Amino acid sequence: MSASGLGEVRRPSARGDQLLFLTDEQLRQGIELMFFAYRDFTSDPDRILEDYAYGRAHHRAIHFINRRPGVTVAGLLDILGVTKQSLNRVLRQLIEDGLVTQEVGARDRRQRHLHLTEAGRDLERRLSEPQRARVRRAYSEAGPEAVSGFRKVLEQMIDERVRKEVLGLVGGGRGPEGEGSGGA
Repeated sequence: MSASGLGEVRRPSARGDQLLFLTDEQLRQGIELMFFAYRDFTSDPDRILEDYAYGRAHHRAIHFINRRPGVTVAGLLDILGVTKQSLNRVLRQLIEDGLVTQEVGARDRRQRHLHLTEAGRDLERRLSEPQRARVRRAYSEAGPEAVSGFRKVLEQMIDERVRKEVLGLVGGGRGPEGEGSGGA
């Protein structure tokens, strides 16, 4: 970083590496916009979760169990990057409330495969629909080039050690679709 507050970021292009100069102010604004966007992105589901006395950890678990029916507890731990203790607390509530079921693995009886019940799928739809509408509206307003650039930014923000695995889970034409057990 130079004394002028400009940082260099290398950006590959068809003509080779280009330098993209960003000021500290531009970086600060980007960070703050991410905070505000995340606040608003989570606000609608947060209001719904309050009715159940659930938090965002419950929402993330419900989301990924819905996306990967049959994911194992170990696989969900890997995806969420949380402690076993915190996930067990969340899963216990979701199971007791009839939103998630656990099935013993056919090949390995130590595994627990997770599925949403009909009530769980209904809650997942209620939580995700306002988020999909918000992202759909933003993507529509920004246009395809901006959407592609935004995805690239998000991809580059993921830790390089797990980026390939995460992109495989997310899918969208960048590796395997990530359906199935979630890796465990």
